[in-house]
Amino acid sequence: MFMKQTDFAPARMSALLGAAEAAARAIPPAFPLDATVAVNPFMGQAGETPAAASARLARTAGVRLFGPRARIAAEIAAGRIADEDLVEALIACPSSLKPADLGLLKSRLGAPRPEPEAPPTVADLAAQRTGVDWPAVIERCVGLWAAGHFDRGQALWLPAPGADAWASWRGWAARDLTPEIAGLAGFCAHVSAAPDTPERAICRAADALELDEAAAETAFHRLLMDLGGWAQHARWLLWRAEQEGGTDRTLAGLLAIRLTWEEALLARHPDLAERWRAAAVAHAAPTAPSIEDVIDWILQDAAERAFQRRLAARLGGAAPASPARPALQAAFCIDVRSEPFRRALESQAPGIETIGCAGFFGLPVAHLPHASDVVEARLPALLRPTLSSVARAPEPRERAARIKARAIRAWGRFRQAAVSSFAFVEAAGPAYGGKLLAGAFGRAAKDGGLEPAPRLDPAPDPAARAKAAASALAAMGLTKGFARLVLLVGHGARMTNNPHESAYRCGACGGHDGAVSARLLAGLLNDPETRAHLPAHGVELPDDTLFLAALHETTTDEAILFESDLPAARAAAHAAEIGRARGWLAAAGRQVRAERALRLPGATPDTLAARARDWAEVRPEWGLAGCAAFIAAPRAATAGKDLGGRAFLHSYDWRGDKGFATLELILTAPVVVAGWISLQYYASAVAPEVFGAGNKLIHNVVGGIGVVEGNGGRLRAGLPWQAVHDGERLAHEPLRLTVLVEAPREAISDVLARHPQVAALFDNGWLHLMQLEDGRVAARYRPGGGWRAEAPVAAAA
Repeated sequence: MFMKQTDFAPARMSALLGAAEAAARAIPPAFPLDATVAVNPFMGQAGETPAAASARLARTAGVRLFGPRARIAAEIAAGRIADEDLVEALIACPSSLKPADLGLLKSRLGAPRPEPEAPPTVADLAAQRTGVDWPAVIERCVGLWAAGHFDRGQALWLPAPGADAWASWRGWAARDLTPEIAGLAGFCAHVSAAPDTPERAICRAADALELDEAAAETAFHRLLMDLGGWAQHARWLLWRAEQEGGTDRTLAGLLAIRLTWEEALLARHPDLAERWRAAAVAHAAPTAPSIEDVIDWILQDAAERAFQRRLAARLGGAAPASPARPALQAAFCIDVRSEPFRRALESQAPGIETIGCAGFFGLPVAHLPHASDVVEARLPALLRPTLSSVARAPEPRERAARIKARAIRAWGRFRQAAVSSFAFVEAAGPAYGGKLLAGAFGRAAKDGGLEPAPRLDPAPDPAARAKAAASALAAMGLTKGFARLVLLVGHGARMTNNPHESAYRCGACGGHDGAVSARLLAGLLNDPETRAHLPAHGVELPDDTLFLAALHETTTDEAILFESDLPAARAAAHAAEIGRARGWLAAAGRQVRAERALRLPGATPDTLAARARDWAEVRPEWGLAGCAAFIAAPRAATAGKDLGGRAFLHSYDWRGDKGFATLELILTAPVVVAGWISLQYYASAVAPEVFGAGNKLIHNVVGGIGVVEGNGGRLRAGLPWQAVHDGERLAHEPLRLTVLVEAPREAISDVLARHPQVAALFDNGWLHLMQLEDGRVAARYRPGGGWRAEAPVAAAA
C-alpha cells in the first residue's frame, strides 16, 4: 500500500512507512450503506489479547474495550454471575498482573477506575493554547472535502474527480481559507508546498514532528482514529482492492492529510514543541496492559462463563420422534433472528424439520437485479463471486422497467441539482405534504410486486449445476430423507427511511436479502437436468420432492412464498403441501411477533408491521442485538429449546462429514462472520463514541457511504445507539461470541492448525470455543491449543 521513496534516509523511511502500514492495518474496514456488512472493529488487534488491545486503544482512541464494572457488580448481586464464574475466569487469566484471589478481585469492583486518556495531538495542544477548537476545525474541513471525494453517486459536483485522495485534497485545501480564517496563517501555502506523494508527505511531517520509529506506529494510529469513518471507508477500499489482487493508497493519503495539519499547527505554534515531545515519548512506550485492563478482562470473562453455564443447561436431549418422512423441511439462515421463527414453526405440527445454514445457500453469486445496471455481490464478504445471475422479465416488460428506472434516476438528479433543487422545493414541496404525513404516522406505502425469478447467466452445464446444488445440500447436511416439500428460506428486512437498512438484512448475502440465493438454489434443485446428475454426488432426491423459495421478513415475521417461480404442473401437484406450509408459516409468524413485541419499546404484536413502515421509527426491530452463541450441531441439540434469539444455529452432523470438509468450512467462514457480527455489536455497546454510528435522530447520509451527525464532520461507522440501547438500558448484552461445535476434538484442532488466523481468534481470547458430545458441553478449548474437560451441567427446567 505504501510506495517507497528515495529522498529520505532509506532505513528511516522504511521504518516510518512500515509504521504507517501497521497503523493502517489496525483500522477496520467499513462497508458502504447499500451493502452494510458487520465487521470486527478489533480486526487489526486480533493478534493480541483483549486486555492488550484495550491498552492500545486507550492510547490511540481514548477508549477501553470493556463496559462499566457496575454492570458486572449488578449481575453478581442478582446471582446471574456466580463465584464459580469469577474463580474460573481468574484461574484462566494468563496475566501476572491478576489479583491473587477472589476476595481481591471482588474488592476492585467498586474501586474507581481511571478513564483512559489518549496522548494529545498537536491539534489538541493548539486548542488549549489558542482557544480555537482545532480538532473540530480539522474534522469539519476534512469531512467537507471527503464527502465529495468519496461520493458514490449522491452528489452531482465532485472535487477533482478521478484524482487520488492526496492529490484531490491538496487541490482543495490549497484554496480553502477556513483554516486561515480560524487562525492558521499560511496553511494554503503550506499545503501547496507539500510533497507530491503521500509517502513523502508522511516522512516529511514525521521529521517535522520529530517522531522516532518507536513512537510512529501508535502516533499514526491515533491520527487515523481521529478521522473516524473516513479512515474506515478507506480501509474498505483497500480491502476491496486486495480481494481483486490489487492495492489502494487512499489510507496513505488520509494519514498524510492528517499529519500535514499537525505539521502546520506545530510550525505556527513552536512553543508547543516541548508538550508535543512529551506526547511523542508516551507513544514510544510499549502498549502493555495495565492491572485495570487485566481486571476488566477477568470480569468480562466471568460474565461470559455465566452465560455459557446457563446455555449449557439448556442444551442436549434426545431428538423427538418423527414420522418416517418429514411433513415439511425448511432451511433457514443461521441468523439469530431465525432461531425463534424455527422454534415456532416446528411447534405447529409433528414432523416439521428446520435446518440452519449460511443464508447465501452456498451460491457465491454476483447478481444483476431487474431493471438495474448495478451488480450486487450476494455472498459473505470473505468470499469472491464465482457465479453470475440476472433477474429479467420478458423483453417488453424489462425494457419498460429500465426506461422507468432511468426516468426516476433523472428526476432524482434534477431534484438534487445545485440550481434546480431550490425551484423544485418551491414548486413541488407542498405536493409532498401528504406523503410526509403518511410516513410520519406509519402509513408509508408498501413496495408492490416481486422481482422476476433470477437465473444463472451464463448458465453452467447440468453437471456443474448439479455439483453446486449438491455442495449446498451437503453444507446443510441434507442429502437424504427429503420431505415432499422443502422450503429454502432467505431473510430480509423491509423498512422505511433507515440509512442502515442493509445492516438488518442478510450478512451472508452481502447486506442484501436472501431471496435471490434461495430462488436460484430452488430453481437448480427443481431442474430435471440438474437432478439427473445429483446421484453422482451422493444425493438421494425423490422424484416427488419440490423445493420452494421463501423470504422471512424479520421486521414483520411474515413469510413470502415464491410460488410464481414454480412450473404450473409441479405447483398443482403440491398444492396441498404448499397450502399447509403457508398456514404453518403464518401461525409461526404470529407466535414470534408476540415474543418479539415484549422486547421492543412500545410495541405490540399488531403494531410490529407498522413500525417497519414508519419513517419516524428508530427501532423497527432489534436486528442481531443479543447475539452471544454459535452452535454447529444436529438440530436435536437445540430443538424445542428457547434460546431467546441469541444463537446462530448451523446444522451439522460430523458423522456424515467425510474428511471434515464441512467442519472446516463452518469454522473458517460462518464462525468468522458471526464473530464479526458479535464484536461489532459488542464495540458499539461498550465504546459507542468511537465504534458506533451515533444518534439516529440527527443522522444525515453522506455520499451514499455512511452517515454524519448533524450537517458535517466525521463519518460515523458501526451501529447507531438506538440499535443497541432501548433508551433506558442496553438492549445488547456485550459478550464475546461462544462457539459450540459437535465434532471430535482432534478434528476441530486439525482445522485450527491449518488456519492460524482463525485459531488466533480463540487463542487470543476474542471468541470462546467449546466442544459438544450428544448435545452436551464436553470440553473447552484452551488458548494456545489443547482442551479441558467440562463438568456436566444440570439441565434447565
